[in-house]
Amino acid sequence: MTKLKNIKVVVSDLDGTLLNPQHRISDYTKSIFQELHNQNYLIVVATGRHHLDAMTIIETLEVPVYLVSSNGARIHSPEKEELFSFNLDSDVVKAALNVEIDPEITVVLFKENVWQTNRVNERLNAFQAELKYRPELVDYKTLEDFGAIKFFFSCDDHEKLVKLKDAVLANSSEHLHHAFSLPTCLEFMDKSIDKAVAIERALEKEGFTLKEAVCFGDGFNDVQMLSAAGKGLIMGNAPALLKETLSDLEVIKTNGEDGVAKYIASKILDKELTSN
Repeated sequence: MTKLKNIKVVVSDLDGTLLNPQHRISDYTKSIFQELHNQNYLIVVATGRHHLDAMTIIETLEVPVYLVSSNGARIHSPEKEELFSFNLDSDVVKAALNVEIDPEITVVLFKENVWQTNRVNERLNAFQAELKYRPELVDYKTLEDFGAIKFFFSCDDHEKLVKLKDAVLANSSEHLHHAFSLPTCLEFMDKSIDKAVAIERALEKEGFTLKEAVCFGDGFNDVQMLSAAGKGLIMGNAPALLKETLSDLEVIKTNGEDGVAKYIASKILDKELTSN
């Protein structure tokens, strides 16, 4: 195989992409990313996760990584220095939540050190192997400070989230934009916040652009970075609607098959892949 020309940067989402279905980085993926580092590629992880949660995960790679977290509301250097931060104003979030919310829907506010939620959700807790970013149960009717990095809703019923999305945007479309990071997860960020914008900000420090990057993703919060990349790649496990939306992009193996690492191994590092 011929190496992808002009690619100097590798950017990956975490959940459904770099992480396997058990929300972990496999030993094979770790070995491939260590080789990327040894061959002087710049590595960026861009995730919807909070930085405290994501840092615990990327530390297992044991290589320097730029971290774009909360869909672009935070950027940290490989030395864990905060390079950029943005918080939603309390009044904006409070107005957005001033809608009818189905009792089956979990509401989450990302704060700096805790995530505030209206109900215990074991599925959300399971995303953290180590609970470094802790939940705090709150009553939104009595909460005074709604300031947050981002906020999101989780529900098994996608149609309920679609209905809620429309209601929130009817209240706050001038301030917010949304993305379904999963069919069961609806996220809201400030209109200025986006993974692609944050990645460009980080890459500028190193003298690169997204056109020199290969990007991997599986959710609608990845659309802009996948579209702007020199090479955007969609995970095989991504929703069909994402594949249709970005129909010009290549679809690779699933996260359960180490799709990111296998693509890098064969197309960037020129490794022969075994048939397993």
